Amino acid sequence: MHKDINPASERSTRDYRAATVMRAEHTESSLTRLLEQQAAKVPSDVFLFASLCSMAFSLGAELLGHERAARFTGMWVGPLLIMGVYTKMVKTFGAS
Repeated sequence: MHKDINPASERSTRDYRAATVMRAEHTESSLTRLLEQQAAKVPSDVFLFASLCSMAFSLGAELLGHERAARFTGMWVGPLLIMGVYTKMVKTFGAS
């Protein structure tokens, strides 16, 4: 048994190949490629900073008694973080 090889080591990731597209319905459109290329240009830190600002504004609005504004901006945190993860994935795996 070969237990001394780390699956995340450089040697095992060097041979990685992108999965081939088997069927036509799995191909990406030109619009999707364009959006992924543009999304890859945005730093992931922008989305983290925006979500932290949203949390801070929501807390401030809640403390000042503006409940609707606090709840509205507080709901932005999740989508902003998800956009950051998407951007990071596009950068890591590449825009097709």
